[in-house]
Amino acid sequence: MKSICGLDCGGCGLKETCGGCAKTKGRPFGGSCVVAKCCQSHGCENCGKAFEGACKMMEDLISEFNDLGIEDMEEVTHLNALVGSYINLPYTLPSGQVIKFWDDKRIYLGNQICKKNSDRCYGLTADENNLLVCEYGEGGSDAEIVVYKRRKRWANYDT
Repeated sequence: MKSICGLDCGGCGLKETCGGCAKTKGRPFGGSCVVAKCCQSHGCENCGKAFEGACKMMEDLISEFNDLGIEDMEEVTHLNALVGSYINLPYTLPSGQVIKFWDDKRIYLGNQICKKNSDRCYGLTADENNLLVCEYGEGGSDAEIVVYKRRKRWANYDT
């Protein structure tokens, strides 16, 4: 079972819950998918190949993460499609307010990268407009914001 972006959803344990990317026209779980949205809007030569081959949008985003220059973060080499409910960690601000940044029903691009010489990880997440790098312990515990910023707009990919 292929999605709009080329991801093979056949082995996903959530395929029955999401409704299927092609079947929902790029709105699995009832929310939008950052990759499907790009593919549907632009029909570029790499659409339908985001997870199978070269994709300018994906390459640009990987560069943005690597350009942050986080010293103890390994190089980002690939990104995954991630449902918001899995990555939407709560963060406690200095004021004591607890917030979440993402929509549980959307599909974002991101990855988990090991922090060098540590048992903690970096969580990377992005959509069309924002980029987040957080650091957390086992199971997403004790999440801390490292970088949250407005993204460079995807040249030729704005929707």
